[in-house]
Amino acid sequence: MEKVKIVNLKCEGCAKTIRKALTKEGYRGVEVNNVDLAVSFEGDREKALEILSRLGYPEQGSKEADSLLKKAKSFVICAVGKTAK
Repeated sequence: MEKVKIVNLKCEGCAKTIRKALTKEGYRGVEVNNVDLAVSFEGDREKALEILSRLGYPEQGSKEADSLLKKAKSFVICAVGKTAK
């Protein structure tokens, strides 16, 4: 099981979107912890980091972690996750 600490994780809407995206890509056991700001999963770590970053949730400490674009994207993804079924 891989565990990645991410930035921009705000709520269950974010978590829902992350779970859905990783599961769709074939990851198993996807868990999102809003308190620890962590995502756990079974699968390729590097590919997961790419997916998470594309969604606006880059890994803590990465060069993208302070990106305003990633922060803005995460707010949009968050809103989508809150309204998705």
